Amino acid sequence: MRNIIIIILFFLVSITWGTTWIAMKLAVNTIPPFFATGMRFILASPLLITMAYYNKTPLLFPPGERFFQLIICIFYFSIPFSLMLYGGVYVNAYVSSVIFSNMPIAILITSYFILKKKIFFLQKIGLIISICILVSILFNAVFIIHDCQYKGIFALILSVISHAVMYVECKKKSYNISVLTFNALPSLISGIILLTFAWFFEHPVINNFSKISVLATIYLGDFSGICGILSYFYLQKKVNSFHASTVFLIFPFIATTLDYYIFEYSIPTNQLLLMLPLIFGILLTLISKE
Repeated sequence: MRNIIIIILFFLVSITWGTTWIAMKLAVNTIPPFFATGMRFILASPLLITMAYYNKTPLLFPPGERFFQLIICIFYFSIPFSLMLYGGVYVNAYVSSVIFSNMPIAILITSYFILKKKIFFLQKIGLIISICILVSILFNAVFIIHDCQYKGIFALILSVISHAVMYVECKKKSYNISVLTFNALPSLISGIILLTFAWFFEHPVINNFSKISVLATIYLGDFSGICGILSYFYLQKKVNSFHASTVFLIFPFIATTLDYYIFEYSIPTNQLLLMLPLIFGILLTLISKE
């Protein structure tokens, strides 16, 4: 029974994260990225708050840590998720998902600088391979294939860095906070901040929003966000960090396949082949000393 639950959780995380990039492209087709991100959080927050209420889970962080909860609202939710949708305007789903598949790399490097965590020999080899291959994929996409813009790539990389730093900061504080506490109130606050900001600076015209974009935003908020977050959280409780992190190696293939069938975008063979050494490099970074 335990193995079946693990397989189901792994499948849910892979599917939700793999489809996220397609939903983002559909959402920002007619909805400005900051407004779409605000909608995403506003739609997700009522369900998260309701779940917290019925599970008798506090919405606030412990006393003394509530300022950090505000920091999480800004640097884990508002800014990086907005950058993800903004980057999706200028970058295809394949490159977007490949950039985020390097999250273990970003966390390893951030842990080295913030937690002074030692990087072992095999991990160093993996870092070198992964970074070199990622640079090659991005260079090809921008300067050779010309199907991505550097500003979108820059936005996505900043999003990865912001998420990695906040993840490591939470680890540094040894947080043992419920996933509902971590997500419910920050989602609501971030949604309000982003919708207010977008209303005055992006000037969204609601009548121009297509049904597909609205449905994609609802999907991002109520399914991809909540289901993906909760599934990955419980997956981490069932398996070790190595096996949980292998999800980052799966969802780019799902995103690439959907990009081909939905947008009829075909990735050049040489770009796809670069995924093999990239996966190998990321796997090496996930290997501990033992």
